[in-house]
Amino acid sequence: MHQSKSPIAIVSDLSKSFDGKKVLNQVTFTVAPGHIVALIGANGAGKTSIMKALLGLIEIDNGSIQINSEKMTMHSHQSLRNVGAMIEYPSIYPFLTGRQQLLLFASGPKRLEQVQTIIEALGMTAYIDRAAKSYSLGMKQKLGIAQAMVNQPKLVILDEPMNGLDPQAIKLLRDFIDQQAQSGTSFLISSHILSELGKLADEFLILDKGNIIRTGTLKAITSNQVCSYQVETSDDLCAYKLLVAQQIPVIDTDPLTFEVSSPDVLTGAVLSIVKANLKLIEITRHEPDLEQIFLKTITTEEIRG
Repeated sequence: MHQSKSPIAIVSDLSKSFDGKKVLNQVTFTVAPGHIVALIGANGAGKTSIMKALLGLIEIDNGSIQINSEKMTMHSHQSLRNVGAMIEYPSIYPFLTGRQQLLLFASGPKRLEQVQTIIEALGMTAYIDRAAKSYSLGMKQKLGIAQAMVNQPKLVILDEPMNGLDPQAIKLLRDFIDQQAQSGTSFLISSHILSELGKLADEFLILDKGNIIRTGTLKAITSNQVCSYQVETSDDLCAYKLLVAQQIPVIDTDPLTFEVSSPDVLTGAVLSIVKANLKLIEITRHEPDLEQIFLKTITTEEIRG
């Protein structure tokens, strides 16, 4: 169950430029205890820069960062005591086994138990005692995630954690993150696999050119989106012409797919097909998914810009 305490992370008016180019522009958001916050954006949108700023890896131009009620700066990292992270690529010692590397990172009186727990949770048992130089991309990725989470931090920052993972490994990771969040751990995650983020995150931050252009839960950001219907008829070309004549937005012709903004639009579309003596073989409703919403949001911003 999600916690109701103060935010574990508070980012206020964060701005950063590289060589005169603004990569973050007054970025503001919070991460609540036990919540999973997803950063969504194209390459270069600012996702990794936000994560690096939170970890004190880059100096910010303006704004402030608080983690666990402590201010975080390039020269004061005390607030990172309870933070685990994997940014860009996992740091791996090739001649050590995965278990040896986790033991190097693990701390506390229950370090052996913590290491074994995360090995089993991420499905690493079969290869964890082999030298990491023999690991595949997915194995290295899981080891990097395990290193970030082995000490049970309050906040975990993961940059593209699903990169290189097969569907089974993604499911294991998703279940483990969800389990940890239910126990109170907070997550800030970026990924290009939006379908997986949609199953996992509590809140979404959509970034474009260093600006947060939309935020909210999945339900909130999909609430005002129109759904679409895919139809198969005895004559799809004729059906297409009928829909266009009624000014119903057709978004694809193969298969024939149109947008529906109200029940009346759907009724009108079906009636026009039936009255034209066409057979309505199949009709399928498609709810807007996270990828469609992201692309539509970015496109809208580009038009405004």
